[in-house]
Amino acid sequence: MKIFVSNDISEKGVALLREHFDVDVMPNMKPEELIKVINNYDGLVTRSMTKVTKEVIEASTRLKVIGRAGVGVDNIDIPAATAKGIVVLNTPEGNTMAATEHTVAMMMAMTRHIPQAHQSIQEGKWDRKSFDGIQVQGKTLGIIGVGRIGSRVAKRMQAMEMTTIGYDPYITEERAHQVGVELVDFDTLLAKSDYITIHTPLTKETEKMLNAEAIAKMKDGVRIVNCARGGCMDPEAIAEGVKSGKIAGAAIDVYPTEPLTKENNPFLGLFNVVQTPHLGASTIEAQIGVAVDVAYGVIDALEGRPVMTAVNMAPIPKSVAAVIQPYFKLAERMGTVGIYLADGPIKSVEVEYTGALAETETQALTTAFLKGLLNPILQESVNFVNAPGIAKKRNLEVKEVKANKPGYFTTAINVKIATAKGTHKIEGTLFDGKQPKIVQIDQYHVDFNPEGYLLLAPHVNKPNMIGQMATILGSAGININGMQVGSTPKSDTNIMAIAVGDDIPNDIMLQLRGVEGIIDVKLINCEG
Repeated sequence: MKIFVSNDISEKGVALLREHFDVDVMPNMKPEELIKVINNYDGLVTRSMTKVTKEVIEASTRLKVIGRAGVGVDNIDIPAATAKGIVVLNTPEGNTMAATEHTVAMMMAMTRHIPQAHQSIQEGKWDRKSFDGIQVQGKTLGIIGVGRIGSRVAKRMQAMEMTTIGYDPYITEERAHQVGVELVDFDTLLAKSDYITIHTPLTKETEKMLNAEAIAKMKDGVRIVNCARGGCMDPEAIAEGVKSGKIAGAAIDVYPTEPLTKENNPFLGLFNVVQTPHLGASTIEAQIGVAVDVAYGVIDALEGRPVMTAVNMAPIPKSVAAVIQPYFKLAERMGTVGIYLADGPIKSVEVEYTGALAETETQALTTAFLKGLLNPILQESVNFVNAPGIAKKRNLEVKEVKANKPGYFTTAINVKIATAKGTHKIEGTLFDGKQPKIVQIDQYHVDFNPEGYLLLAPHVNKPNMIGQMATILGSAGININGMQVGSTPKSDTNIMAIAVGDDIPNDIMLQLRGVEGIIDVKLINCEG
């Protein structure tokens, strides 16, 4: 597989990618240039400078993942990528501390006129009267977006004895309480805040959130900080607010159009405005962090594993990931086993979670199951992004169930697959919290790792059944990696579960089915 890196990222991230793939680094291509080469690559790694347009995405038949070394993904056409089943991921943790520290630095620089005072003294002046500031102690800081960065900014400014309030419709009162932030509605935040800092992604809801209408609702003498996304503000409205005195100061790191020039900078010549050229993530540590994080995300996506930071599938919080991550392989392999068991078109599936899984979010595990179920039978690639959509398109009813009372195993996944001819059941769990095991297929109790090829052979309980099967396989040069025999609910019958090293040709399968006393033989490729 080949990866295209379209912007400069830390060499540590590039080196990590090169351990797995061929990598080409060609920074700062224009969209029309990218269109010409993108079909040669399976993955694209970018930063904010590259515009990954719908035309770029549609020009590729190979692209499977787009990795953004940073947080903002407004330079990527996510709907177009999702429609093609392309994973889009970002790196929200890699530059969190850098952005937090830059926000605090900008706030204090604005408050104490540090850049202006520095420039004055560089010009040979000693002017103390022009640079009187205020103290942040006792002031109210309004935080729009109390997520990773917003909550960290709150913690640091609380240490400077600021009162912190926040507007964020996506966090709970409990979480806000944990980080010391009082949740309020948007208008209340505007009216009560002495300082306002924004930490949200750019969406339809947040575009130009800080506009003339919002500014009119703010306190006189408010101070505004934006180190998040330039599109979340109306720069002209903020500049007018500074000129009128409504806004006492502004600290701006990001802009709707970058790079900023003299022609499109409304803050030129405004004494109370501090500006930097999108430096929020510009620390050595952050650049290494986002490069390494994006590399790991791309590797996971191309090697078929779920990507915890994918932005076009349901996000997986760290607390949830800690519980469900060990079960991803199990869920996907159960789906693959299920499609081999199905004896006709599948009408519906029910995925039941017990124990610890019943107490957390499991949508991603259900998606993993669907991926395993659909991949072996479709020509198109099925992944964690498009699996739910493909299931819906095929009119496959999917139901999740949470069971309060666990069965024999404390935590397990139980699946029912309904076809026109009947229903199949599969149960899976983890041994020692890490080893995937299939423990039941239909009415049969089994115990096997869902890897490689598996022969399931219900048979009459009589001598030499195992010997005959082993002889046929051995004569064909097929190695047996493991074997288990268990009883079935039907009187005088057992089932063999035989793990084999290779696929089994049809003529050998016919010989196995021809053994007297063998009720059925089914070969399952657990890996799809």
